[in-house]
Amino acid sequence: MAELTTLARPYAKAAFEHAQAHQQLASWSAMLGLAAAVSQDDTMRRVLKAPRLTSADKAATFIDVCGDKFDAKAQNFIHVVAENDRLLLLPEIAALFDLYKAEQEKSVDVEVTSAFALNQEQQDKLAKVLSARLDREVRLQVAEDAALIGGVVIRAGDLVIDGSIRGKIAKLAEALKS
Repeated sequence: MAELTTLARPYAKAAFEHAQAHQQLASWSAMLGLAAAVSQDDTMRRVLKAPRLTSADKAATFIDVCGDKFDAKAQNFIHVVAENDRLLLLPEIAALFDLYKAEQEKSVDVEVTSAFALNQEQQDKLAKVLSARLDREVRLQVAEDAALIGGVVIRAGDLVIDGSIRGKIAKLAEALKS
């Protein structure tokens, strides 16, 4: 995983710098998201792994599948990635690009898993508190998991806050073992 990220980083950085310079972060994010999805298709993966196809053939096939969703710069980007045999890294490239974009926009996606449904007022309050703590605009993605018993688990990038009853029971059990 770390190796794939290392390989994807220069492409994501180059795409981000270009998109930022041309004020096209949203369109490049969408384009890379599409490219990532296409590259994960089983049929496309077989094409991209085919040893008999040249990098130009792979890039042309890839661009044909995506249709008119790519402008000339995006098509050139796909050709460069293909020349370096990195088309299968497009999901990692897209993910890194979105991280750079979120950093630029001072925003973060936060996953909140709770034992019970959170109403809109609770979500708004949680988003406000997290926004202040993280010094970022927070976009909540809320899910339910009854196995938590009570409380919430919050994930924002590398930060994990486990305020669930299940988490507290697990910590207590671990403490009792030692």
